[in-house]
Amino acid sequence: MKTTRSQNRDYAHLLTARPATEAKTFGYHRAGIIAAFLNSFILLLTALGIALVGFKRLLQPVPVDGGWVMAIAALSFAANLSIALLLQRGAKDDLNIRSAFWHMLGDAWVSLGVVISGGAILLTGWTIFDPLISLLVVAAIAKGAWPLFKESLDVLLESTPPKISASHVAATIEAIPGVKNVHDLHIWAVEPRLIMMTCHILVDGDDSAMTNDLLQTIRTRVSTDFGIKHMTIQMGTDCCHHDEIHCDLTTLAQQHQDEGLVHVHH
Repeated sequence: MKTTRSQNRDYAHLLTARPATEAKTFGYHRAGIIAAFLNSFILLLTALGIALVGFKRLLQPVPVDGGWVMAIAALSFAANLSIALLLQRGAKDDLNIRSAFWHMLGDAWVSLGVVISGGAILLTGWTIFDPLISLLVVAAIAKGAWPLFKESLDVLLESTPPKISASHVAATIEAIPGVKNVHDLHIWAVEPRLIMMTCHILVDGDDSAMTNDLLQTIRTRVSTDFGIKHMTIQMGTDCCHHDEIHCDLTTLAQQHQDEGLVHVHH
């Protein structure tokens, strides 16, 4: 099963490097995100399985051969930790590699827990160390897998990246002279390193030279302040869909504020 997971991660990593096509205009960047999501989900299921076995062994202790367990687990720990350390550098920027890193580190934690529990059982004869240390391993795996699961799920749901506030982006653009309003603003990540933005901006006047300068100013400001490099900006002097106020963050924020005041008065 571990070999299959590794092959899936490797295939997803290769797939993300493939160029965009007419049918897949964003390319295959999401392949790595899907792999990261599945890997983190499997890690959480593994942690749940270990926890259930651990609780069962707390209630119904079973004999454990500490010597053989320690020897096999020590070899496994060394192998998994070595692979995890090799993946550590790339894990900072690539969600798929990060999932592989945590998978190897999670396996290393399991092996280390077995080594420690085997040694404790050899020294004391207390088999209760096995489930207790297993539960500590569960906590370590969950601590690494849960943020990975949440981040990959957010990308798949096309949520606004956690370090960017859509309302802050809108306010920054609206503060630029010549901009009247920003609406229909959408910010999402194809993958964590590829953040996209689309919006409709109402501007003063219809002079093309001024509009081009304003567009360049907006692009520079958003790129500098928020790190968003890929933008599609539609500019106009009049809103083409007056009724669709759900796209206007300023109006939407005011509505939520008014609703909050109504609830307070009630």
